[in-house]
Amino acid sequence: MKPWSILAAIISLSLTACGQSNADPENQQAVDALIKKTKENLVYVKGGSFQMGDFGQVDSKAGKLPYTYGEDNKHLHEVTLDGYYMASRQVSYSDFYVYTKSMGQPDVSIEGFGARFQSPNVPVGVSWNQAHDYCQWMAEKTGRPYALPTEAQWEYAARNRGEFWPYATDDGTLERGKNAPSKAEIRKTTVDGAAPKAFEIASIPANPLGIYQMGLNGFEWVNDWYGKDYYEHSPEKNPMGPEEGTEKVLRGGGFSASDQGMLTVYRSKAKPDLTRDASDAIDNPRLGEMLSTRAPFETTFRCVVNEPVR
Repeated sequence: MKPWSILAAIISLSLTACGQSNADPENQQAVDALIKKTKENLVYVKGGSFQMGDFGQVDSKAGKLPYTYGEDNKHLHEVTLDGYYMASRQVSYSDFYVYTKSMGQPDVSIEGFGARFQSPNVPVGVSWNQAHDYCQWMAEKTGRPYALPTEAQWEYAARNRGEFWPYATDDGTLERGKNAPSKAEIRKTTVDGAAPKAFEIASIPANPLGIYQMGLNGFEWVNDWYGKDYYEHSPEKNPMGPEEGTEKVLRGGGFSASDQGMLTVYRSKAKPDLTRDASDAIDNPRLGEMLSTRAPFETTFRCVVNEPVR
């Protein structure tokens, strides 16, 4: 047999072996169950128009004062979106482990303080790259256009189809102990090391669309590159964010974020692989301080399906 034939045979056998290991019947059942669960948890968000950005400046309930201190969301601009489906729940650790096993990848491993949040029904802590790959895997498995939501899609859904809602709760307000974890619940988990019940998915009421904990249960990755002045020149129809960049947008707040950090209009950013450097603090020292203490276990995600209602 010629050398190249031997090499081809070896490669073929290797690929067959890999395919057999990833096609484990038990894992295939888990994949099928995850796809079924994901489909059942999709919520259709009817398209429409809204004013995107810090609407406090035009909202009488806020005294026409900005909700946030940041400057990157102050340019209110009209946005019109087509309808889409959004996952009502974030991807959990148990969901993500089905994906990693199917792909023959190692499980997510969180060390140190964040390890206590590594529970089956808690939002998985991953980089943008991992989140993007998961949604793409779901698209390949289902034949439907799964993706990370755009920043505009995320805010529109969080604000109950663009209403002037500061928080993505059942009524737009934040009442700790009722529609958000109480300070005592947060302290018990983050300080005393109790089981993370307060941060489990669907542990508080959904917003009127039926979507849970948007911005209230970890920083959520969106598809867009970050642009500090993007709002000033964003197209009105289905904006996708800047064409290029070095950081991706995160929306919402971490598990123990302040009330301001959980606002539906709050923007933050991080590198797709979650690496950091000193330049993160140059433009905004306070933001840089937060970035320096943000842990990978707090950056999570949910997927959308970009197709009309079925």
